[in-house]
Amino acid sequence: MIQDLIIAILWSISPFGEAKVGIPYGMFNGVNIYLVFVVCFLANVLVFPLMMFFLEKVNTYLLGWSVYKKVALFIARRAKAGSGDKIEKYGFWGLLLFVMIPLPGTGVYAGSIATYLFKIKKRKAFVANTIGIFFSSVIVWSTTLATIKGMA
Repeated sequence: MIQDLIIAILWSISPFGEAKVGIPYGMFNGVNIYLVFVVCFLANVLVFPLMMFFLEKVNTYLLGWSVYKKVALFIARRAKAGSGDKIEKYGFWGLLLFVMIPLPGTGVYAGSIATYLFKIKKRKAFVANTIGIFFSSVIVWSTTLATIKGMA
């Protein structure tokens, strides 16, 4: 069980899954349904300050490398083209709704990049990301729980 909880946590901090994958992984592998929700949610919330540190400190240094700069500009253009106009227009609420949608490409990683690109105040962005992650986690948790109950 501890191993499955650790893997669920790792999924929850991973840009390839976040809590959208960590929660179902833990639940389908027998981790307590309430414990897995709380732990995966908190792990996913931790991503925001880590991403902001990376974007503000490490990213600035790495932009000097041409290969990294090309990739970073590609990601920035995609982020702005995707939901950037809505996030920029609606600010806090746009960011919250964007992070809340439990689909690939949305979530705290994209929300952190949007915060950096659109220069949203970090405290407001942290709150928007946290609330968005919470509602996304509730959606994923309840859908997974319904699936497990339906399978039993």
